[in-house]
Amino acid sequence: MSNIEPFIRWAGGKTWFLEQFAATISNIDIRNYYEPFLGGGSVFFSLESYKHAYLTDINSDLINAYIQIRDNPQELILKFQSFENSEQQYYHIRQTEFTSEIDKAAQFIYLNQTSYNGLYRVNKNGNYNVPYGFRENWTYNIERILTANQKLQGVRLKCCDFKEYKYRIQRNDLVFLDPPYTVSHNNNGFIEYNKNLFSLNDQYRLRSFIDYIRNKGAYYILTNAAHPKIEEIFKIDGDRMVELCRNSLIGGKNSKRGKITEYMFTNIHEGVNHDE
Repeated sequence: MSNIEPFIRWAGGKTWFLEQFAATISNIDIRNYYEPFLGGGSVFFSLESYKHAYLTDINSDLINAYIQIRDNPQELILKFQSFENSEQQYYHIRQTEFTSEIDKAAQFIYLNQTSYNGLYRVNKNGNYNVPYGFRENWTYNIERILTANQKLQGVRLKCCDFKEYKYRIQRNDLVFLDPPYTVSHNNNGFIEYNKNLFSLNDQYRLRSFIDYIRNKGAYYILTNAAHPKIEEIFKIDGDRMVELCRNSLIGGKNSKRGKITEYMFTNIHEGVNHDE
């Protein structure tokens, strides 16, 4: 597995999951790799062996940042380094409507790094509204952009629905699925923001997509909240459901930091070489 560090912070990121991911895929040969809910991309950046990679997300600002890192890293770095880490500068950059794609990408990375908890949140008008994070001792290692640039060469990036590349999927491809969680961990509550971003109906659409992946002879790995409704939707006879425990890293209203559990669903079985 690669040790490339993601270039952004991302709520719900899967850095904590990398050891489990590596163990899960250790006995399979991956043809092409798909990640429809890209986010911070920690799983993709950890992966070393694949033929082609298709990375998508519905967040246009996020995908633009990836594209500019892939295609225009030096120009992006120059713009990004012109921004100062101060409360006044933060709110000025936050409210500025940049026109060039490079400037928009620099703005996105800057706000991600200096905002509160690295959250991405917009208001009803689609404007980013996360407050300043007061990370006075914050520094950013530009090498993260340069290493990401090398990793992203030849990778297809697109802002779209998670099913966009559905008909490209073939036998022995791997699809990693990490959707926004519709339900909260370890209780019966629904997440008010995410149920609009990714509804319960979208979870059922995702289950249909998984059925398609399985029928094509491809592999899938799904991470999701440990919740009875999620188990009901995604538990498939013959596939694995694993309960994983991790630390809660993101705080918020009515949240409690501590140990939480998540589910991993996959049609990759332990200790079995699927190409034999």
